[in-house]
Amino acid sequence: MSFQQGLSGLNAAAKNLDVIGNNVANSGTVGFKQSQAQFADVYANSLTGAGGSNVGIGTKVAQVSQQFTQGNITATNNPLDMAINGGGFFRMDNNGEATYQRNGQFQLDRMGFIVNPTGAKLTGYTANASGVLSTGAPAPLSINTADLVPQITSEVNAVLNLDSGSTPIDAATVPFDMNDPTTFHSSTAVSVYDSLGNSQTLQTFYVLRPPVAPATTGAWDVYAASDSVPIGYVPPAAPVTVASLSFSTSGILQTAMPLAPINVPATATGATTPFPVTLDFTGSTQFGSAFSVNTLNQDGYTAGRLAGFNIGADGMILGRYTNGQSAVLGQVVLANFANPNGLQQLGNNMWAETSTSGNPLIGIPSSGSLGVLQSSAVEDSNVDLTAELVNLITAQRVYQANAQTIKAQDAVMQTLVNLR
Repeated sequence: MSFQQGLSGLNAAAKNLDVIGNNVANSGTVGFKQSQAQFADVYANSLTGAGGSNVGIGTKVAQVSQQFTQGNITATNNPLDMAINGGGFFRMDNNGEATYQRNGQFQLDRMGFIVNPTGAKLTGYTANASGVLSTGAPAPLSINTADLVPQITSEVNAVLNLDSGSTPIDAATVPFDMNDPTTFHSSTAVSVYDSLGNSQTLQTFYVLRPPVAPATTGAWDVYAASDSVPIGYVPPAAPVTVASLSFSTSGILQTAMPLAPINVPATATGATTPFPVTLDFTGSTQFGSAFSVNTLNQDGYTAGRLAGFNIGADGMILGRYTNGQSAVLGQVVLANFANPNGLQQLGNNMWAETSTSGNPLIGIPSSGSLGVLQSSAVEDSNVDLTAELVNLITAQRVYQANAQTIKAQDAVMQTLVNLR
């Protein structure tokens, strides 16, 4: 039996050397998970399970188990590179077959899909033209490089402070004239956008009027113009107000009439004209300090081209455009398994699910047992090269020791053969 024991030991040690050699060879492979050879002893038993020998007949390789511990994170210059910090796998579409990997080295193919070096496509939740995610079944992700369509301005938010110490101007004696600064107290200007994304300047002018009995405080009339063209009237017709602001004795805005949008004429050919714009003065005040503009923004923008994108810790792919806007382009999903060691190794850093691994648990990064994503980074191999070199020496000694048992048994057999 010693021959069988030594032979099984040689086979096991050779298998161990193979595993260690594979670990060493892949110490620089991104996303690689080292393996460990696990052994079991072997005993001979009778058919009934009783009366077997207490002397073992050797060893065998019970399992080659991968160690799914976290590898170090290394920064890169590729915005498509991603590292998983925690549990989970990237879900790939490999010609219709779902495969899984930890290697986060990605690039764009000629169709704009995010692919790995072998051409498999990264999957996730895709987004439509409005940036709304389709959170059903994961699908191959692509970067849409089309221009961001312009958005017409529909609302202007202005938070102002109007000087309560201003001297009222009587409209009957000093009519408003946008070209005469003595006929109004203050003004603002903001860029608004028509349906084609063309910019034009919307100006608003503020004039404090004398109080009308029984009121004890005057109201502020608001006039408007677009690219220096009055809105609501055509000179020399009488100026028309687009809003009237009344404040309490505490300087808090009480009413802003009228609430209806103003019709802004588009100056560009082919654009929708006029287009309605709502003026919102919520939060404005009338205090005893100089006129100031605290907030002045609007909700429109011109067309924009994709200038770049970034991937968040939650897998959200956010595109940045030349018009200063951003839009959701998709979201990367991850998959995890109850038993990762049950996955079938396919090579090329990929695994496939099996009945032993269980069904994939798919979700967005940082949810449940799934890790977070780090963009412009990759996860290094988790092989400890120093430890593997020490294991290599140990495995070599084990191999030599098993060879010695065969040699010793051979010497014993030779002695028996030489008996006379």
